[in-house]
Amino acid sequence: MSYATFGLKPAMRAGGLLPGGGRRRHREFLDFTVDGRPLLLRLTAGDTVTPLVRGMAPARFTAQVRRLLLESAPPLAGSRYVLYGCAECTALDCGAVTAVIERQGPDVVWRDFAWQCDEVPDFVRHGYPDIGPFRFNSDQYRYELERLLARNEPEPAPQVLLVGHRAALLARLAAALRGIGIGAEISREAVRAHPAELLRYGAVLFGDTVDAAERAAVRRAFEAAGSAAVLLDPLAPVLPVLVAQLTQALDPDPAAPRNLTALSADEREITLDVASACRVRLVVHCLGTLGRNRDHDVLDGILEPGRQVITPDRGLLRARSFVVAHAAGGVLTAPVESLVAGPRRARTPVPPGWDAGPVPRPTGP
Repeated sequence: MSYATFGLKPAMRAGGLLPGGGRRRHREFLDFTVDGRPLLLRLTAGDTVTPLVRGMAPARFTAQVRRLLLESAPPLAGSRYVLYGCAECTALDCGAVTAVIERQGPDVVWRDFAWQCDEVPDFVRHGYPDIGPFRFNSDQYRYELERLLARNEPEPAPQVLLVGHRAALLARLAAALRGIGIGAEISREAVRAHPAELLRYGAVLFGDTVDAAERAAVRRAFEAAGSAAVLLDPLAPVLPVLVAQLTQALDPDPAAPRNLTALSADEREITLDVASACRVRLVVHCLGTLGRNRDHDVLDGILEPGRQVITPDRGLLRARSFVVAHAAGGVLTAPVESLVAGPRRARTPVPPGWDAGPVPRPTGP
């Protein structure tokens, strides 16, 4: 009998600020892996997370783990369990990936995967016929989940340290980060902090008023504390770009497979390396004069695997502009580079899947 290997790996649904004042809530969670590969990448299940989200109440986290251990009744008819739900509200009304989880003799089996919006899933329209069934050895399956219970509570939500004066930009950045679920503090005391305090932070951003000597001293303090925090200089004084830059730095497992693997841009086109088919949202942030920054939605649609080249309207990509790419699993940021003298490349059409209007929530695989 052939068994699949069950596992859990840190994953992230990147939060951020969207044009028009919208927000994406930041979520860090444990993704399910089957034979070492994240299940979410196989499902192309849109903007979803598992029930094992960091920062939730300990009792609720424990209840979710025990449910996966089949120690409580299934939440849906037909022995179905929610594996991935809406990253914002987690309600079934928004759609969720569900599957039957059951014991078969000494084993645990996951089968009949579907995108479910109602009490009964429509397997013809919204099933995942190529996914599963997966048969797990019960001992190995229980070991991975029971390790979470031994912690007594989930890991705390991510934290960011902003080094600088409490000037308008840093204050607004801290408020924006807290608004999407990322803890943020502003301080100039990092050098004198106890090493244990520094271990709380996953990312550090230096304000423009912090000189080179102070930056070096802060870096030494974090190194001496054994911190793995990412220390950053600001990419641009644009709030959504800074939020995206910090969110990217908070990736809990940068070496894990991701839908998007690279992003670059020049004054003519944006280039994305896509590892697996996924919905991508591209936004160009233009740094204007007198603080009049402008945001432009360039793409919101499905991109196929491979290198994809997007050519926005002429003049949109220019110096002092920055590109942010959102996809399931993370966010990438890149400045728009100036073109050097040389032969121009041929204009590349906008790739399939581009949609100038809003894209509804996914309704199926």
